Amino acid sequence: MRTRMWMTDLVKCLLMFAIGGGVVLRAAGSGRKEGQESREQASEGPPQIGLLMETYDVNRWALDEAFFVEQAESMGATIIKAVADGYQDRQNKQAERFLVGGAKVLVIVPKNLETASYIIKSAHEQNIPVVAYDRLIRNCDPDIYITFDNEKVGYLQAQGVLAKVPTGNFILLGGAATDSKAQLLRTGQMTAIRHHVISTGQSISLLAQPFLDNWDREEARGRVSKLLTRFDAMAKPVHAIIASNDSTAGGAIAALKAEKLEDQVAVSGQNAELTACQRVVEGTQAVTVYKPVRKLATVAADVAVRLARGEKPESIIEALGYDVNYLDNGREQVPSIYLEPVYVTKENMVETVIKDDWHPLEQVYKNVPKDQWPEAE
Repeated sequence: MRTRMWMTDLVKCLLMFAIGGGVVLRAAGSGRKEGQESREQASEGPPQIGLLMETYDVNRWALDEAFFVEQAESMGATIIKAVADGYQDRQNKQAERFLVGGAKVLVIVPKNLETASYIIKSAHEQNIPVVAYDRLIRNCDPDIYITFDNEKVGYLQAQGVLAKVPTGNFILLGGAATDSKAQLLRTGQMTAIRHHVISTGQSISLLAQPFLDNWDREEARGRVSKLLTRFDAMAKPVHAIIASNDSTAGGAIAALKAEKLEDQVAVSGQNAELTACQRVVEGTQAVTVYKPVRKLATVAADVAVRLARGEKPESIIEALGYDVNYLDNGREQVPSIYLEPVYVTKENMVETVIKDDWHPLEQVYKNVPKDQWPEAE
Protein backbone atom coordinates (compact mmCIF):
# COMPACT_ATOMS: atom_id res chain seq x y z
CA MET A 1 0.00 0.00 0.00
CA ARG A 2 1.40 3.33 -0.91
CA THR A 3 1.68 6.20 1.54
CA ARG A 4 1.56 9.87 0.74
CA MET A 5 3.11 12.86 2.45
CA TRP A 6 0.31 15.31 3.08
CA MET A 7 1.00 18.95 4.00
CA THR A 8 0.45 19.43 7.71
CA ASP A 9 1.35 21.92 10.43
CA LEU A 10 2.85 24.49 8.06
CA VAL A 11 0.45 27.37 7.71
CA LYS A 12 1.65 30.86 7.01
CA CYS A 13 -1.15 32.73 8.71
CA LEU A 14 -4.15 32.21 10.95
CA LEU A 15 -7.55 31.88 9.30
CA MET A 16 -10.05 34.42 10.55
CA PHE A 17 -13.80 33.97 10.35
CA ALA A 18 -16.30 36.65 11.36
CA ILE A 19 -19.12 35.06 13.36
CA GLY A 20 -21.91 37.13 14.81
CA GLY A 21 -19.80 40.29 14.82
CA GLY A 22 -16.99 38.54 16.70
CA VAL A 23 -13.83 36.86 15.45
CA VAL A 24 -12.84 33.22 15.89
CA LEU A 25 -9.19 32.33 15.41
CA ARG A 26 -8.29 28.82 14.27
CA ALA A 27 -4.88 27.46 15.16
CA ALA A 28 -2.44 26.53 12.45
CA GLY A 29 -2.60 22.86 13.39
CA SER A 30 -6.38 22.60 13.09
CA GLY A 31 -6.08 21.06 9.60
CA ARG A 32 -8.75 23.26 8.01
CA LYS A 33 -7.88 24.29 4.45
CA GLU A 34 -9.53 26.46 1.85
CA GLY A 35 -12.77 24.87 0.70
CA GLN A 36 -12.96 22.38 3.57
CA GLU A 37 -16.15 23.85 5.02
CA SER A 38 -18.02 23.31 1.74
CA ARG A 39 -16.71 19.75 1.53
CA GLU A 40 -17.90 19.00 5.04
CA GLN A 41 -21.33 20.34 4.18
CA ALA A 42 -21.35 18.21 1.01
CA SER A 43 -20.38 15.11 2.99
CA GLU A 44 -23.65 15.32 4.89
CA GLY A 45 -25.53 14.43 1.69
CA PRO A 46 -24.72 12.32 -1.38
CA PRO A 47 -21.00 12.26 -2.31
CA GLN A 48 -20.21 14.90 -4.92
CA ILE A 49 -17.93 13.83 -7.78
CA GLY A 50 -16.28 16.23 -10.21
CA LEU A 51 -16.05 14.95 -13.79
CA LEU A 52 -13.56 16.86 -15.95
CA MET A 53 -13.82 16.10 -19.67
CA GLU A 54 -11.22 17.34 -22.15
CA THR A 55 -13.41 17.59 -25.27
CA TYR A 56 -16.41 16.18 -27.12
CA ASP A 57 -14.61 16.37 -30.48
CA VAL A 58 -14.25 12.58 -30.72
CA ASN A 59 -17.71 11.01 -30.87
CA ARG A 60 -17.26 8.67 -27.95
CA TRP A 61 -16.62 11.23 -25.19
CA ALA A 62 -20.22 12.39 -24.80
CA LEU A 63 -21.18 8.73 -24.35
CA ASP A 64 -18.47 8.23 -21.72
CA GLU A 65 -19.91 11.15 -19.80
CA ALA A 66 -23.54 9.98 -20.08
CA PHE A 67 -22.74 6.42 -18.96
CA PHE A 68 -20.58 7.69 -16.09
CA VAL A 69 -23.28 10.04 -14.79
CA GLU A 70 -25.96 7.36 -15.09
CA GLN A 71 -23.96 4.86 -13.03
CA ALA A 72 -22.73 7.32 -10.40
CA GLU A 73 -26.22 8.72 -9.83
CA SER A 74 -27.63 5.20 -9.52
CA MET A 75 -25.17 4.71 -6.62
CA GLY A 76 -26.37 7.85 -4.87
CA ALA A 77 -23.69 10.32 -5.98
CA THR A 78 -24.20 13.78 -7.43
CA ILE A 79 -22.10 14.86 -10.41
CA ILE A 80 -20.64 18.23 -11.26
CA LYS A 81 -19.08 18.29 -14.71
CA ALA A 82 -17.18 20.54 -17.08
CA VAL A 83 -15.51 20.28 -20.49
CA ALA A 84 -12.24 22.09 -21.23
CA ASP A 85 -12.67 22.25 -25.03
CA GLY A 86 -9.06 21.17 -25.49
CA TYR A 87 -7.43 23.68 -23.11
CA GLN A 88 -5.51 22.29 -20.15
CA ASP A 89 -5.32 25.64 -18.35
CA ARG A 90 -9.11 25.86 -18.50
CA GLN A 91 -9.41 22.35 -17.09
CA ASN A 92 -7.04 23.23 -14.25
CA LYS A 93 -9.28 26.18 -13.30
CA GLN A 94 -12.39 24.01 -13.55
CA ALA A 95 -10.78 21.56 -11.12
CA GLU A 96 -10.04 24.38 -8.66
CA ARG A 97 -13.68 25.42 -8.84
CA PHE A 98 -14.83 21.86 -8.17
CA LEU A 99 -12.53 21.54 -5.15
CA VAL A 100 -13.83 24.77 -3.63
CA GLY A 101 -17.38 23.65 -4.44
CA GLY A 102 -17.15 20.49 -2.36
CA ALA A 103 -16.10 17.67 -4.71
CA LYS A 104 -14.99 14.60 -2.77
CA VAL A 105 -13.37 12.92 -5.81
CA LEU A 106 -12.15 14.20 -9.18
CA VAL A 107 -12.29 12.10 -12.36
CA ILE A 108 -10.18 13.51 -15.20
CA VAL A 109 -9.84 13.02 -18.95
CA PRO A 110 -6.87 15.40 -19.39
CA LYS A 111 -5.66 17.28 -22.45
CA ASN A 112 -1.99 17.51 -21.47
CA LEU A 113 -0.66 14.47 -19.67
CA GLU A 114 2.13 16.47 -18.07
CA THR A 115 0.58 19.78 -16.96
CA ALA A 116 -2.60 18.07 -15.76
CA SER A 117 -0.46 16.99 -12.81
CA TYR A 118 -1.33 20.42 -11.36
CA ILE A 119 -4.83 19.09 -10.71
CA ILE A 120 -3.52 16.06 -8.83
CA LYS A 121 -1.30 18.25 -6.65
CA SER A 122 -4.12 20.68 -5.85
CA ALA A 123 -6.55 17.88 -5.03
CA HIS A 124 -4.12 15.98 -2.82
CA GLU A 125 -3.28 19.12 -0.86
CA GLN A 126 -6.93 18.93 0.22
CA ASN A 127 -6.94 15.13 0.66
CA ILE A 128 -9.18 14.65 -2.37
CA PRO A 129 -8.49 11.48 -4.44
CA VAL A 130 -8.23 11.60 -8.23
CA VAL A 131 -9.12 9.05 -10.92
CA ALA A 132 -7.26 9.23 -14.25
CA TYR A 133 -9.81 8.18 -16.88
CA ASP A 134 -8.41 6.41 -19.98
CA ARG A 135 -5.34 8.70 -20.07
CA LEU A 136 -2.50 8.30 -17.59
CA ILE A 137 -1.36 11.62 -16.11
CA ARG A 138 2.42 11.68 -15.81
CA ASN A 139 4.90 12.64 -13.08
CA CYS A 140 2.37 12.83 -10.26
CA ASP A 141 0.45 10.43 -8.06
CA PRO A 142 -3.12 9.79 -9.26
CA ASP A 143 -4.92 7.43 -6.92
CA ILE A 144 -6.10 5.06 -9.65
CA TYR A 145 -6.01 4.73 -13.43
CA ILE A 146 -8.81 3.07 -15.42
CA THR A 147 -8.37 2.20 -19.07
CA PHE A 148 -8.40 -0.56 -21.62
CA ASP A 149 -5.32 -2.69 -22.17
CA ASN A 150 -3.78 -0.37 -24.74
CA GLU A 151 -0.90 -2.65 -25.63
CA LYS A 152 -3.49 -5.29 -26.50
CA VAL A 153 -5.42 -2.71 -28.57
CA GLY A 154 -2.25 -2.07 -30.59
CA TYR A 155 -1.64 -5.80 -30.90
CA LEU A 156 -5.16 -6.36 -32.26
CA GLN A 157 -4.81 -3.47 -34.71
CA ALA A 158 -1.66 -4.97 -36.21
CA GLN A 159 -3.12 -8.48 -36.11
CA GLY A 160 -6.14 -7.35 -38.11
CA VAL A 161 -3.98 -5.74 -40.77
CA LEU A 162 -1.56 -8.68 -40.93
CA ALA A 163 -4.49 -11.04 -41.51
CA LYS A 164 -5.20 -9.10 -44.71
CA VAL A 165 -1.60 -8.32 -45.68
CA PRO A 166 0.83 -10.94 -44.34
CA THR A 167 3.85 -9.40 -46.10
CA GLY A 168 4.73 -6.04 -47.60
CA ASN A 169 5.45 -2.37 -46.92
CA PHE A 170 3.81 -0.87 -43.82
CA ILE A 171 3.32 2.60 -42.33
CA LEU A 172 2.73 2.87 -38.59
CA LEU A 173 0.65 5.99 -37.96
CA GLY A 174 0.78 6.92 -34.27
CA GLY A 175 -1.52 9.16 -32.28
CA ALA A 176 -0.45 12.20 -30.26
CA ALA A 177 3.24 11.91 -29.42
CA THR A 178 2.62 13.33 -25.93
CA ASP A 179 -0.01 10.72 -25.10
CA SER A 180 1.33 7.69 -23.22
CA LYS A 181 -1.53 5.68 -24.72
CA ALA A 182 -0.09 6.26 -28.20
CA GLN A 183 3.22 4.81 -27.03
CA LEU A 184 1.51 1.75 -25.55
CA LEU A 185 -0.39 1.18 -28.79
CA ARG A 186 2.90 1.30 -30.71
CA THR A 187 4.44 -1.25 -28.34
CA GLY A 188 1.53 -3.62 -28.98
CA GLN A 189 1.71 -3.08 -32.74
CA MET A 190 5.43 -3.85 -32.83
CA THR A 191 4.94 -6.94 -30.68
CA ALA A 192 2.31 -8.29 -33.07
CA ILE A 193 4.57 -7.67 -36.07
CA ARG A 194 7.48 -9.45 -34.38
CA HIS A 195 5.30 -12.42 -33.48
CA HIS A 196 3.98 -12.57 -37.04
CA VAL A 197 7.44 -12.47 -38.63
CA ILE A 198 8.78 -15.15 -36.27
CA SER A 199 5.79 -17.47 -36.62
CA THR A 200 5.28 -17.15 -40.40
CA GLY A 201 8.71 -16.27 -41.77
CA GLN A 202 7.08 -13.45 -43.77
CA SER A 203 8.84 -10.12 -44.24
CA ILE A 204 7.40 -6.77 -43.11
CA SER A 205 9.16 -3.55 -44.16
CA LEU A 206 8.37 -0.53 -41.98
CA LEU A 207 8.60 2.41 -44.36
CA ALA A 208 7.68 5.09 -41.79
CA GLN A 209 6.58 5.26 -38.16
CA PRO A 210 5.41 8.85 -37.47
CA PHE A 211 3.48 10.09 -34.47
CA LEU A 212 1.11 13.05 -34.83
CA ASP A 213 0.71 16.22 -32.80
CA ASN A 214 -2.89 15.28 -32.00
CA TRP A 215 -5.35 12.49 -32.72
CA ASP A 216 -6.39 14.52 -35.74
CA ARG A 217 -7.97 13.33 -38.98
CA GLU A 218 -6.71 16.17 -41.14
CA GLU A 219 -3.17 15.96 -39.81
CA ALA A 220 -3.23 12.22 -40.54
CA ARG A 221 -4.55 12.83 -44.07
CA GLY A 222 -1.81 15.34 -44.82
CA ARG A 223 0.95 13.18 -43.37
CA VAL A 224 -0.15 10.06 -45.25
CA SER A 225 -0.56 12.00 -48.48
CA LYS A 226 3.05 13.17 -48.31
CA LEU A 227 4.29 9.69 -47.46
CA LEU A 228 2.41 8.15 -50.39
CA THR A 229 3.99 10.68 -52.75
CA ARG A 230 7.46 10.05 -51.35
CA PHE A 231 7.26 6.26 -51.51
CA ASP A 232 5.66 6.29 -54.95
CA ALA A 233 8.67 8.24 -56.21
CA MET A 234 10.90 5.57 -54.65
CA ALA A 235 8.87 2.77 -56.29
CA LYS A 236 7.86 1.45 -52.87
CA PRO A 237 4.11 0.77 -52.83
CA VAL A 238 2.38 0.99 -49.46
CA HIS A 239 0.45 -2.18 -48.62
CA ALA A 240 -0.84 -1.41 -45.10
CA ILE A 241 -1.27 1.44 -42.62
CA ILE A 242 -1.61 0.61 -38.94
CA ALA A 243 -3.44 3.75 -37.80
CA SER A 244 -3.84 4.13 -34.06
CA ASN A 245 -7.48 5.23 -33.92
CA ASP A 246 -10.49 5.61 -36.18
CA SER A 247 -10.02 9.35 -36.67
CA THR A 248 -6.47 8.94 -37.98
CA ALA A 249 -7.64 5.91 -39.99
CA GLY A 250 -10.26 8.15 -41.62
CA GLY A 251 -7.55 10.65 -42.56
CA ALA A 252 -5.34 7.91 -43.96
CA ILE A 253 -8.19 6.49 -46.04
CA ALA A 254 -9.03 9.96 -47.37
CA ALA A 255 -5.43 10.26 -48.58
CA LEU A 256 -5.64 6.79 -50.14
CA LYS A 257 -8.88 7.69 -51.92
CA ALA A 258 -7.22 10.73 -53.46
CA GLU A 259 -4.73 8.32 -55.06
CA LYS A 260 -7.44 5.70 -55.84
CA LEU A 261 -5.77 3.26 -53.45
CA GLU A 262 -8.51 2.82 -50.83
CA ASP A 263 -9.27 -0.76 -51.90
CA GLN A 264 -5.60 -1.75 -52.11
CA VAL A 265 -4.23 -0.80 -48.67
CA ALA A 266 -5.31 -2.41 -45.38
CA VAL A 267 -5.93 0.14 -42.60
CA SER A 268 -6.59 -0.33 -38.88
CA GLY A 269 -8.26 1.88 -36.27
CA GLN A 270 -9.86 1.79 -32.84
CA ASN A 271 -12.94 3.07 -30.95
CA ALA A 272 -15.53 1.51 -33.31
CA GLU A 273 -16.81 4.93 -34.36
CA LEU A 274 -19.83 4.77 -36.65
CA THR A 275 -17.95 6.02 -39.72
CA ALA A 276 -15.20 3.48 -39.06
CA CYS A 277 -17.69 0.62 -38.71
CA GLN A 278 -19.22 1.74 -42.01
CA ARG A 279 -15.78 1.65 -43.63
CA VAL A 280 -15.15 -1.82 -42.22
CA VAL A 281 -18.32 -3.31 -43.73
CA GLU A 282 -17.71 -1.41 -46.98
CA GLY A 283 -14.18 -2.83 -47.17
CA THR A 284 -11.99 0.29 -46.97
CA GLN A 285 -10.90 -0.32 -43.34
CA ALA A 286 -9.68 -3.75 -42.34
CA VAL A 287 -10.28 -3.61 -38.59
CA THR A 288 -11.36 -1.40 -35.73
CA VAL A 289 -10.95 -2.20 -32.06
CA TYR A 290 -14.10 -1.83 -29.99
CA LYS A 291 -13.61 -0.64 -26.43
CA PRO A 292 -16.94 -1.04 -24.63
CA VAL A 293 -17.20 2.52 -23.32
CA ARG A 294 -20.21 1.73 -21.14
CA LYS A 295 -18.04 -0.74 -19.21
CA LEU A 296 -15.22 1.79 -18.80
CA ALA A 297 -17.56 4.54 -17.63
CA THR A 298 -19.55 2.39 -15.22
CA VAL A 299 -16.42 0.90 -13.63
CA ALA A 300 -14.93 4.38 -13.27
CA ALA A 301 -18.11 5.66 -11.64
CA ASP A 302 -18.14 2.72 -9.24
CA VAL A 303 -14.50 3.40 -8.35
CA ALA A 304 -15.14 7.13 -7.82
CA VAL A 305 -18.08 6.52 -5.48
CA ARG A 306 -16.08 3.99 -3.47
CA LEU A 307 -13.16 6.43 -3.19
CA ALA A 308 -15.58 9.08 -1.96
CA ARG A 309 -16.67 6.64 0.77
CA GLY A 310 -13.07 6.24 1.92
CA GLU A 311 -12.12 2.89 0.35
CA LYS A 312 -8.51 2.39 -0.82
CA PRO A 313 -7.57 1.93 -4.50
CA GLU A 314 -6.17 -1.60 -4.29
CA SER A 315 -9.10 -2.75 -2.16
CA ILE A 316 -11.55 -1.28 -4.67
CA ILE A 317 -9.86 -3.00 -7.62
CA GLU A 318 -9.97 -6.36 -5.85
CA ALA A 319 -13.57 -5.85 -4.70
CA LEU A 320 -14.60 -5.25 -8.32
CA GLY A 321 -12.95 -8.53 -9.36
CA TYR A 322 -9.96 -7.15 -11.29
CA ASP A 323 -6.24 -7.81 -10.98
CA VAL A 324 -4.28 -4.97 -9.41
CA ASN A 325 -1.93 -3.75 -12.13
CA TYR A 326 0.68 -1.04 -11.61
CA LEU A 327 1.68 1.32 -14.40
CA ASP A 328 4.73 3.58 -14.23
CA ASN A 329 3.83 7.22 -14.94
CA GLY A 330 7.37 8.54 -14.52
CA ARG A 331 7.03 9.13 -10.80
CA GLU A 332 5.40 6.07 -9.30
CA GLN A 333 3.56 2.85 -9.98
CA VAL A 334 -0.12 3.79 -10.29
CA PRO A 335 -2.77 1.19 -9.32
CA SER A 336 -4.62 0.46 -12.54
CA ILE A 337 -7.59 -1.43 -13.96
CA TYR A 338 -7.22 -2.80 -17.48
CA LEU A 339 -10.41 -3.66 -19.37
CA GLU A 340 -10.47 -5.97 -22.37
CA PRO A 341 -10.78 -4.54 -25.92
CA VAL A 342 -12.62 -6.37 -28.71
CA TYR A 343 -11.33 -7.06 -32.23
CA VAL A 344 -13.93 -6.07 -34.87
CA THR A 345 -13.93 -6.93 -38.57
CA LYS A 346 -16.65 -7.24 -41.18
CA GLU A 347 -17.08 -10.88 -40.16
CA ASN A 348 -17.95 -10.24 -36.48
CA MET A 349 -19.53 -6.76 -36.68
CA VAL A 350 -23.03 -8.08 -35.88
CA GLU A 351 -22.01 -10.16 -32.87
CA THR A 352 -19.97 -7.35 -31.29
CA VAL A 353 -20.79 -3.72 -32.04
CA ILE A 354 -24.39 -4.27 -33.17
CA LYS A 355 -25.25 -6.88 -30.54
CA ASP A 356 -24.08 -4.43 -27.84
CA ASP A 357 -26.31 -1.68 -29.28
CA TRP A 358 -23.23 0.46 -29.82
CA HIS A 359 -24.52 1.27 -33.31
CA PRO A 360 -27.72 0.06 -35.01
CA LEU A 361 -27.38 -2.29 -37.96
CA GLU A 362 -29.21 0.05 -40.35
CA GLN A 363 -26.67 2.82 -39.71
CA VAL A 364 -23.60 0.62 -39.95
CA TYR A 365 -24.75 -0.92 -43.24
CA LYS A 366 -26.46 2.12 -44.75
CA ASN A 367 -23.90 2.37 -47.60
CA VAL A 368 -24.13 -1.35 -48.37
CA PRO A 369 -26.86 -2.70 -50.72
CA LYS A 370 -29.71 -3.92 -48.55
CA ASP A 371 -29.71 -7.39 -50.02
CA GLN A 372 -26.19 -7.77 -48.52
CA TRP A 373 -27.21 -6.84 -44.98
CA PRO A 374 -26.77 -9.57 -42.38
CA GLU A 375 -29.45 -10.40 -39.87
CA ALA A 376 -28.93 -9.00 -36.36
CA GLU A 377 -28.66 -11.69 -33.71
